[in-house]
Amino acid sequence: MEGNGAHRAVETSKTITVGVNGTTYEREVESRRLLVHLIRDDLDLTGTHVGCDTGNCGACSVILNGTLVKSCMLLAVQADGAEIETVEGLAEEEQLSSLQQAFSDHHALQCGYCTPGMLMSATALLRENSSPSDEEISKAIQGNICRCTGYWNIVKAIKAASGQEVSE
Repeated sequence: MEGNGAHRAVETSKTITVGVNGTTYEREVESRRLLVHLIRDDLDLTGTHVGCDTGNCGACSVILNGTLVKSCMLLAVQADGAEIETVEGLAEEEQLSSLQQAFSDHHALQCGYCTPGMLMSATALLRENSSPSDEEISKAIQGNICRCTGYWNIVKAIKAASGQEVSE
């Protein structure tokens, strides 16, 4: 409350514009709405998963203006004007990207729940480092929890997608 007794109006919703996988969307969102819910519920891009809602599991990872982020940790209004890449944007003309194909070829997924976040983390890594070591790959995906694979095949898949030799 200000000194003269007047109340400041609280903004409860805002119209935002975001680019997602090359398409521009304008939506009115509640000020407290999480980016992950805008992506999944409002834009119907359900590849981005809701896992923990605390930023620990990485299932909601997307690339925002070139930076890997956990979309459960950002408000949708914070993405106003941003370019966002989700797992749906990785496929090229209905064909799996080389990274997605490597995940399939190297059995880097089982239940698939963590896979979208892993793919987005790997995409961000490979853009920064086209030939990462096993240690660099492990570090890049450390913010993603997988309860099925043991990570070995995920590391192999990312290495294969980078064009490096993979020991089976």
